[in-house]
Amino acid sequence: MSAAPIATSTATAPIPVTVLTGYLGAGKTTLLNRILTEDHGKKYAVIVNEFGEVGIDNDLVVDTDEEVFEMNNGCICCTVRGDLIRIIEGLMKRKGSFDGILIETTGLADPAPVAQTFFMDDDVRARTRLDAIVTVVDALNLASRLDDAPEAEDQVAFADVILLNKVDLVTPEQLARVRSDIRAINPYARVIETERCKVELGEILDKGAFDLTRILSVDPDFLVDDHHHHNEDVRSISLKAGDLDPEKFFDFVNRETQAQGPNILRLKGILAFKDDPDRYVVQGVHMIVEGDHQRPWRADEPRESRLVFIGRDLDWAGLRTGFEACRIAA
Repeated sequence: MSAAPIATSTATAPIPVTVLTGYLGAGKTTLLNRILTEDHGKKYAVIVNEFGEVGIDNDLVVDTDEEVFEMNNGCICCTVRGDLIRIIEGLMKRKGSFDGILIETTGLADPAPVAQTFFMDDDVRARTRLDAIVTVVDALNLASRLDDAPEAEDQVAFADVILLNKVDLVTPEQLARVRSDIRAINPYARVIETERCKVELGEILDKGAFDLTRILSVDPDFLVDDHHHHNEDVRSISLKAGDLDPEKFFDFVNRETQAQGPNILRLKGILAFKDDPDRYVVQGVHMIVEGDHQRPWRADEPRESRLVFIGRDLDWAGLRTGFEACRIAA
């Protein structure tokens, strides 16, 4: 966005914070990009969290005038909460430069410790207000995630607003089941059905939707600072190379998603194909993969291919070998 910031807050008014959460591949980055490209005249500071040592999500955020802060040394609900506090405290020193803060968590984040940050730290609590936890839900895969991923259930339970996304990929019967599953976990959140996270932003931003009383009914120990542990079965592999052979790469991805698709929770990458002036973005969940050109490579950035797989019981060595075979020889 190029619009100048609107003075929507005074020097003493707390800055609204929206936490965007949802399991791997649900569509959080798509929602974030919609927020950043809508013509609403506001400016946001954006904090993006990564799972894995190679940062990709930050580069999947569209080019805007907003400042994007990337944290990829751990989950935002665990080891980097101190980093989150420091970033927010730094932002608070920039009076009038933005209208709100958007936090996109990793898909494995439990939203409770993230929300705790805005109550446990005195400085942050005094200068910000948690406006809403917005959870993006994958209509096609939610039932499976509720069976094998406790984080997915936590994300639904703590949501103030739920975007039931990808409704175009399910039958009416499947959609009815997903609605029922959501209501069984969280009967209070507002549910908005979407395709590609297309939603009126006034429905999710600056709504004052966060309800501490309700959260305490879900988690009585919400205001107790404790430690959060992930499902240790989920791992990631981060792959890097220079230019790739596109034919070999697509053969590799098709082969691996067919063979290992049920265990691939997420794949995402930014790729440099030989003789292609544009960056190619690929994203997928299980066996569903899509990709497209994003923008030209800039002169000031290296032509580097980065690909991340997140999943359970994957053939990690095979993924690395298959990716390496796609390299263009120097």
